[in-house]
Amino acid sequence: MPLCRRILIVEDEADLADIIAFNLQRAGHTPLQASDGAAGLRLAQHERPDLVILDLMLPGIDGLEIARRLRAEPTTASIPIVMLTAKADERDQLTGLAVGADDYVTKPFSIPVLLARVEAVLRRAEGDGSGVAVAARGPVRIDLDTHEVRVGSDPVRLTTTEFKLLAALVRADGRVLTRPELISRAIGPGIRVTDRAIDVHLAAVRKKLGEHGSLIKTVRGVGYKMTADREPV
Repeated sequence: MPLCRRILIVEDEADLADIIAFNLQRAGHTPLQASDGAAGLRLAQHERPDLVILDLMLPGIDGLEIARRLRAEPTTASIPIVMLTAKADERDQLTGLAVGADDYVTKPFSIPVLLARVEAVLRRAEGDGSGVAVAARGPVRIDLDTHEVRVGSDPVRLTTTEFKLLAALVRADGRVLTRPELISRAIGPGIRVTDRAIDVHLAAVRKKLGEHGSLIKTVRGVGYKMTADREPV
């Protein structure tokens, strides 16, 4: 039985927003709604929902700018975002992921598919239930209970998906993980994600780790691994 979560829908198509809200409520969640970008941003900042379903094309502030602003504020940086848009081109999807979206659903879509993606992102945000509280690799330390990441004593803010990818690499203890393995461990089985999307997420993680981003190594033709130091491998 899924836990009740407060989910903000930022969508300017009123009929579609109402359908999504109705089905979220049937699934046990509490929907909040906004029909333009400015209202959606205000609601996200003031209400701090458990997840945002965010349309890309909105009146006023568009979805990409909303995502950027939410990720830039400490109080909203960790809120999971599922982008919902008619733009199906891979470049548009990768742009959405690059600004901090955790998942990307293109219109037209089925409500069961959207609900499944929402539940998958919420599960990622709530941890893996492994019982292991803290893991570390070199100076990078992650707390799986609080979803906190530190490099030395400095905190690092990651999105839900970025955190799960980093956690998978840290806990692999130097072993190479293929992209399909990363998708399974960090996003979940049965979720359609391109290899390129994983690359975009990990590029963001490297950037946020600063000089220690080089700990994450690309193993050409295979996947990624994380070393304990910044020496070339």
